[in-house]
Amino acid sequence: MNIITALAISIGLLAAVATWLCLGSGLGLQVWALFIAWGSFYHTGGKAEGLRKSVINHLWGVAVAGVTLFVVATVGGSVIVTSAIVGVSVVVLVLGAHLPVLATIPAAVYGYASTAAFCLLTSVAIGDPAALLKACGIVSASLVIGNVFGLVSEKLAGVLAKPA
Repeated sequence: MNIITALAISIGLLAAVATWLCLGSGLGLQVWALFIAWGSFYHTGGKAEGLRKSVINHLWGVAVAGVTLFVVATVGGSVIVTSAIVGVSVVVLVLGAHLPVLATIPAAVYGYASTAAFCLLTSVAIGDPAALLKACGIVSASLVIGNVFGLVSEKLAGVLAKPA
């Protein structure tokens, strides 16, 4: 079977498992974050190296977003102040790319955006360190698991695509 068909079957089967894991397991994992990470795995080149790049940079993005949200909550202020804090945090996010391990900027942005989305859309008390840490943990776990699903789907597709 050709690789596209093998990928379609592999990803489709695992997407059902991933959806159940997020919606049916009670773990609180976020299916949308898992799928973002899954795409990021392929976007960063796949294989073990893509997994490493994607996961490390996702976690960098989660960390920067978590600190940013806490600062926004504790400093308070107008939209202008909040915008300035976010702007500075994104400078920090991107400057991290001076370290080769943090050089996959798009994956860092996916982690940052996923964290901000989850916290703001679910009304996490971003000024409460425990609530914010729990939220960052949920997003981090969803992103890491999404990358693992990417690796598994790649390997399964490779098996399916091999001639009999």
